[in-house]
Amino acid sequence: MKNWLNPRSTVGIALIAVALIALPFVVGAAGQAWVRILNFAILYVFLALGLNIVVGFAGLLDLGYIAFYAVGAYTWALLASPHFGLHFPVWAILPIGAVLACFFGVLLGSPTLKLRGDYLAIVTLGFGEIVRIFMNNLNSPVNITNGPQGITLIDPVRFGDFSFTGTSQILGLTLGGPQKYYFLLVALAILVIVINVRLQHSRIGRAWQAIREDEIAAKAVGINTRNVKLLAFAMGASFGGIAGGIFSAMQGFVSPESFSLIESIMVLAMVVLGGMGHIPGVILGAVLLTFLPEALRYAVTPVQMALFGKILIDPESLRMLIFGLALVLVMRFKPAGLWPSPERSRELGDKVAEGAK
Repeated sequence: MKNWLNPRSTVGIALIAVALIALPFVVGAAGQAWVRILNFAILYVFLALGLNIVVGFAGLLDLGYIAFYAVGAYTWALLASPHFGLHFPVWAILPIGAVLACFFGVLLGSPTLKLRGDYLAIVTLGFGEIVRIFMNNLNSPVNITNGPQGITLIDPVRFGDFSFTGTSQILGLTLGGPQKYYFLLVALAILVIVINVRLQHSRIGRAWQAIREDEIAAKAVGINTRNVKLLAFAMGASFGGIAGGIFSAMQGFVSPESFSLIESIMVLAMVVLGGMGHIPGVILGAVLLTFLPEALRYAVTPVQMALFGKILIDPESLRMLIFGLALVLVMRFKPAGLWPSPERSRELGDKVAEGAK
């Protein structure tokens, strides 16, 4: 607490707060689409921090994490839309979505407690695909999810009479829907980051780290590895459920195709690229991998026209090619991630030194 109250930290926090407040207006000057991309970057921060608990803290490879995102999204869609005629308030839906995602996290974790490495990856991958296929087919004989057509007319986030859609005047400022969602997402992101920091430095966080380093040794010193691993799945899933609920409210529409395997791989890439187990690194990875593909999307066509006078390669294909190449280069020259934790940097440095000998 003393470190947070010293003048230097206070000035730093104040500057960060001013930057966060000004950011949606600066980005909005380039168009509301970029503010929406900024909002999705924060949603991916939620997902990456949740997956970081499982992969970064506990060392459990999970390729089906997007299933919890789907659970949260469909929970909001079913409880706040004309589909069932229910319109629950936000303060009820988000906790329900988080609890349901926790339940599915435990459901995934229970049969995988003795699996490691590739076997764990395959099982979690299958779980993610099972959830997506269920969402795609639960439209008969009872129409629960409306199948591949998805659910539309989903309620936005509301607090009383204040809605996060449309334009509002707040403190003399004109805020559109994307700007209002931005400030809500920033508030939730700060809460999620604080919870993650507290978890990392708690006894549970140290138990996760012990399991990641050597599960047999952790069990030998008295750690209940079964319960601790289940807790990692449950805690990580809850953040995915919250992110899914906000995604559903922002979009006003959900369908199974939003929760494909590529989304799970993308979130895992954010964790690995930023720096597994390091919260600031994971946030950096999520922001970069959200903005980089979109920046390439807008840049690929003009660059080809300027160089060749015509489009030689499909912009979408070239965008993903450049994106993949960038990931390969980063992993080649920064194997610990762009912003690794000091401990991981030292570990990799020691391994490189041993290899040189």
